Amino acid sequence: MAFDVARIRGLFPALGDGWIHFDGAAGMLVPEQVASAVSTAMRAPVSGPGGAFPASQRAESIVTAARRAVADLVGADPAAVVLGPSAPVLLRRLVDALAERWTIGDEIVVSRLDEEANIAPWRRAAKRVGAVVRWSEIDIETCELPAWQYENLVSARTKAVSVTLASGSVGTRPDVPTVIEFAKRVGALVVVDATYAAPFVPLDLQELGADVMVVSAPSWGGPAVGALVFRDPELLERVSSVSLDPAATGPARLELGPHAYPLLAGVVASIDYLAGLDDAATGSRRERLVTSLGSAKSYHAGLLAQLSTELRSLRHVMVIGDAMRRIPALAFAVAGTKASQVAEYLASQGLCAFADDGTSGVFASLGVGEVGGAVRIGLAHYSNVFEINQLVRVLEELR
Repeated sequence: MAFDVARIRGLFPALGDGWIHFDGAAGMLVPEQVASAVSTAMRAPVSGPGGAFPASQRAESIVTAARRAVADLVGADPAAVVLGPSAPVLLRRLVDALAERWTIGDEIVVSRLDEEANIAPWRRAAKRVGAVVRWSEIDIETCELPAWQYENLVSARTKAVSVTLASGSVGTRPDVPTVIEFAKRVGALVVVDATYAAPFVPLDLQELGADVMVVSAPSWGGPAVGALVFRDPELLERVSSVSLDPAATGPARLELGPHAYPLLAGVVASIDYLAGLDDAATGSRRERLVTSLGSAKSYHAGLLAQLSTELRSLRHVMVIGDAMRRIPALAFAVAGTKASQVAEYLASQGLCAFADDGTSGVFASLGVGEVGGAVRIGLAHYSNVFEINQLVRVLEELR
C-alpha cells in the first residue's frame, strides 16, 4: 500500500489558502480533477436525455457513468443507483414513498448516534401516519452504539431500521452487521447512512446486507450530489414513484426533474480520485477503490490515534467518547471555555473547526451542552502529522 499524503495534498488547490482544515464535517475540499471535470462539462453542449443528437446522448452518457461510478464505490448494481441534489433530499423522498404503506402502530427504529438529517424524515413520516419511533441509545462513556439493544427494539411491527455506518460527530463505527441481522429477523427494511464512512472505509453493500445505502459526494471532495443505492434493483419497482414521468422505471422512480449534468461529471471524477488515493492500486476501478480506501483507512487510523493520545494528555481537554472502531473524526471540550470560544481561538491561529453547542443531536444525548458544547475535528485525506501537532500546540496554549 502506498498512501502518499504529500502527493495527495498536491491535488487540492484550495490548500493554498494557508489554513489548516479540520472542517471535514462539512465535506472535504475539492480536488483539481473534480473541479476540472465540472468545468469541462459545463462548457460542453449538454441537453436533456432522449434525443438522437449528440448533446442529448452526452447527457445520457454522463448519468450512466455516474451510476456506474457510485456502484463501483459501494459494490452494487448501477441499475440500483438513484442520483439527486443531496443525500437528505433523496432520503426524504425515500421515506415519504415508504410511508405510504405504513399504518397506525407500525414502528420505525432510529439511532441517537445519527445526524439530525437522518432522523428528521423518519420522525415526520411516522407522525404523519401514526407510526411509533423507537430509539437505540448511545453509551455515554464510549459513544458506542450497542448492537444488542436492537434485539428488543425490533418487532413484528417494525417497518424500517435506520442507522449510520459511522458518526461524523464522534467518529464511532457501530456494529451495523449485527443490527441488520436483528432487523432481518422481523423483515424490516434497513437503510444505512454511509456519508461519513465512504471517504475512509471500503464499502460493500452486498456483503453488508443493508437494503439501501446513502452516500454524499461532498464528504469525499465531490460536488453537491447524493445517492441512494439499493442492494436489490427490484426493490425500486416496489417503492412508490415520485417521478413526474408516470412511466418512470428503476432509479428514475425516485429522481425528480432534470439532473445537474456537470455535477454528475464531477461525481465520476471524484470517485476516480478516491480510486487513486493509493498510487500502487491496480485493476478495475472497483478493485482500485478497495485498495485505496484500505490504505486511507490504515493511514488515518494512525493519525487519529496520535491526535487522540495527544489531546488526552492535555489536562484541560476532554475528548468525547472512545469507541473501538472509528473513522478519523472526534470531538472535545475545553474546561471552563465554551466550544464557540475555542473554535474562534482556533480560527485566530489559522485552524478551521466547527463548534456545536450540544443542544441537539448526538451531543444533546451525551449532555455536552452542560459543559459549553464541543468542538468537532474531522480529518481529511490531506491531513498530516504537522497539522495534528499544530492543533495540539494551539490547544496547549489555551489554558
